[in-house]
Amino acid sequence: MGKHIRPEDYAEPQAQTRPPVFKRVAIVAGIVVAGIIALLAGMSVAQRKPVWQIVATVFTPSPQQLFGKSHILVLVEGLDYDYNALDEETSAHSRSDVIWAVNIDFITHRVYQLSVPRDMVATLPGGRQQKINEAQSEGGVSEAQSVISQFLGIPGFDRYIVMRANTTKDFIDAVGGVDLNVMSSDCLMHPHNCVNGPLDYDDTWGHLHIHLKPGLQHLNGDQAVGYARFRHDWCSDPCRIMRQQVVLRAVVHKLTSDKLNTLMHLSGLLASLNRDVTTNFKTQEEVSIATALADMPRDGLVTKQVPYIGDVTLPDGGSAISPDETKRAQLVTAMLIAPPQPTPPPDAGALAAVAPSALRVDVENGTGVPGMAKRVAALLRSEGFKIAQVGNAASGNVAMTEVHEHSRVENAGLKVRNGLGSRASRVPVISDAVSSQTPSPSDVTVIIGDDLVTAMSSPPASQ
Repeated sequence: MGKHIRPEDYAEPQAQTRPPVFKRVAIVAGIVVAGIIALLAGMSVAQRKPVWQIVATVFTPSPQQLFGKSHILVLVEGLDYDYNALDEETSAHSRSDVIWAVNIDFITHRVYQLSVPRDMVATLPGGRQQKINEAQSEGGVSEAQSVISQFLGIPGFDRYIVMRANTTKDFIDAVGGVDLNVMSSDCLMHPHNCVNGPLDYDDTWGHLHIHLKPGLQHLNGDQAVGYARFRHDWCSDPCRIMRQQVVLRAVVHKLTSDKLNTLMHLSGLLASLNRDVTTNFKTQEEVSIATALADMPRDGLVTKQVPYIGDVTLPDGGSAISPDETKRAQLVTAMLIAPPQPTPPPDAGALAAVAPSALRVDVENGTGVPGMAKRVAALLRSEGFKIAQVGNAASGNVAMTEVHEHSRVENAGLKVRNGLGSRASRVPVISDAVSSQTPSPSDVTVIIGDDLVTAMSSPPASQ
């Protein structure tokens, strides 16, 4: 008898059902991913940081961990360039056109940039006196680090960055240009008491053509570099350095204030850096520092330059400029070795116990705005402080107000800062050394910067 065939025997075989455990794992994974996204979003809102920064912070060691210290010193050089037989820009065997000693402070998230004029006299290997920018062309970045650190009186640099021709132009173009206030040299020196004018200069051999109107405007890479390089005026190299610092602040402002724009242009920025820059920073170090500096405060970039006092004749018959050694040492200490740290709030009772009438205060105008020193002195006098000397500061281009404390009265600097009102709440209090042999006739010196001028010009509600 034949085998009975049932209709179901002709049915297609059923696909094997996935065990329930896989379904449960997928559901759990989805919940975990959703939870991570929700957590990152919550942290982003709570910390007021973009999600990418939260992620980078989680997976990237802090700069303190990587470097084993709270700050690092970086030598930044911009190389001069020439033109070869094909009329192409080249930086081969070039001297330093830009010299910056940079202190990156990981605690305060501030960057201190001290410019050294390229024509400053320095001691090269063998004891020869020559312009400091010769070190790079003679022995490369290794000799430049040695000569410049010796000139500044610091142990050395932790890292270096060498920018070849077109670095600044390419970087600014990659970020979409910058907004800055084009100013003549007179207005750079005295921004509140000058007549601004256009910058016109043509250098056919150097391929430099600068035609800029004064005032706030948007500049591309070529225009910004032309503004930074312009020195066809009475001020020459010192004003060129000030223009470099203006462009630097504009770039930093663009990167930190418009993070979405920075993220959208990130590939172009990285391509520019990889193409134009030589450095001994490691990639992980770069990411870590970039993540940390994303929280840089608005006044987090501090720029100064080593001042000079006159000319000096070199052994080969050339000329260079000699530094103001006292002010150089002060700047190196204040910016590279021991910059101001956040002052912890003192005990309210101890601060209240300091009598304003017990403090003598010097007021110096560092802005070029006539009458500012007298105005601030009158404000402090009305708060009960004794006013000693009132006059002009050594520089008329001070951006940020400083309160220097050189008193044996504890909390003297903070007491004076409080006397300036809420407008000065972010002003640093700098403790200067007090000598028993030559005690200072005053307890505190207030050096007025442009920030205080702006704050005192604003209506009370905005202060």
